[in-house]
Amino acid sequence: MEDEAIIERLTKIRGIGRWTAEMLLIFHLGRPDVLPVDDYGVRKGFAITYDRELPAPKELADFGTRWKPYRSVASWYLWRAVERATKRTVMPVGSTEEKP
Repeated sequence: MEDEAIIERLTKIRGIGRWTAEMLLIFHLGRPDVLPVDDYGVRKGFAITYDRELPAPKELADFGTRWKPYRSVASWYLWRAVERATKRTVMPVGSTEEKP
């Protein structure tokens, strides 16, 4: 089935929305061309990567056409950009660092 047909069929089930169906397509069915434009992490990753304000889903969808047919891969990179930007360096418990 095509991606949109799967999304349409799944969203008829109570409690399953478009985002859930897109995550299923990306992570369980391994579809390479899904861009979850409503996902906050993808939108935030775009803002961080391109040094812009948080894009509207429509704006992200328009920009994302240039990543076709690998928009799922672009999503992974955008999620990773958020992860790297928010990563903190924390001293591990039981550190052997000398105290002054």
